[in-house]
Amino acid sequence: MRVLAAMSGGVDSAVAAARAVDAGHDVVGVHLALSRAGGTLRTGSRGCCTIEDAMDARRAADRLGMPFYVWDFSERFRDDVIEDFVAEYRAGRTPNPCMRCNERIKFAALLERALELGFDAVCTGHYAALVDGPDGRELHRASDAAKDQSYVLGVLTAEQLAHTLFPLGDTPSKALVRAEAQERGLTVAQKPDSYDICFIPDGDTRGWLAERVGAETGEIVDRTGAVVGSHPGAHAFTVGQRRGLQLGVPAPDGKPRFVLEVRPVTNTVVVGPKEALATSRIAGARYSWAGRPQPDGVFACDVQIRAHADPVPAVATLADGILAVVPDVPFDGVAPGQTAVLYDGTRVIGQFTIDTTVSAEALPA
Repeated sequence: MRVLAAMSGGVDSAVAAARAVDAGHDVVGVHLALSRAGGTLRTGSRGCCTIEDAMDARRAADRLGMPFYVWDFSERFRDDVIEDFVAEYRAGRTPNPCMRCNERIKFAALLERALELGFDAVCTGHYAALVDGPDGRELHRASDAAKDQSYVLGVLTAEQLAHTLFPLGDTPSKALVRAEAQERGLTVAQKPDSYDICFIPDGDTRGWLAERVGAETGEIVDRTGAVVGSHPGAHAFTVGQRRGLQLGVPAPDGKPRFVLEVRPVTNTVVVGPKEALATSRIAGARYSWAGRPQPDGVFACDVQIRAHADPVPAVATLADGILAVVPDVPFDGVAPGQTAVLYDGTRVIGQFTIDTTVSAEALPA
């Protein structure tokens, strides 16, 4: 096949591209420039898409003997990922920018252009497995549970999966990927992994948001409405947060309090005990299915609400355009805006953005 290898400048995408070459595909490397004012250098593990990353990707492509290009996707990344991130926080929600990047950039904009140019598939260094099943391509968890990225790929559709390659999906550990890169003479073999949000390389999400959303002092209240503290801006808080509250009034029982709700309209943060974070039901209207027909009615599944959370057995119901999930055991600290990914064993069924949550405390005794 003609394969377009998305090369971030890291070790995973470089080895994935190398394996695509070994498989006999006609491979072309491409690095996505996602910022027109990208930094020149990384700071350890922070940041990505810098000029340094582009050069690392080019060196890897040269080592593998493949053509290499840099494509400017900065405008679309700004509109579809960064602006979405800001808008969600402004609305008091907790978005996942990696999900949006996969959904709208890597497997939408990039794949669309690749197909237009005559490529058969896009190859990335994600840790996830693809299986050709009776109904088409299936998305499964990676062999290495510690590196599994199927959660952030849950937004992919059947059409996108049909034109995607994940060569690292069956690799038992990241250490083996680094060793392979070393053997191949790739200079990125020991390059640190990126973490945090790529467009906030210094890791100061609160400060970054304050510049764009605006920081206005507001009240922190308990569940009775009593004021127990103040904050520099509601955007800086998310459901389940404990640190950084700086409460002036201790809880009656002396126990720590957590963020239960963010109310952007009144610029108010609601706090309470940990047990109040228990969530008995989540629901949303923005859903998609990862390579399988849309389920009807009620079905059993496992649900994961964060990239590194444990899956929870649950019952899902699709009715009147709303996908609702009731877990066997309440979730802990779910925020609107998060993504819930549904699994059948290791297979990804689909995903939805959480719009509403119901506290377990609201259930009748």
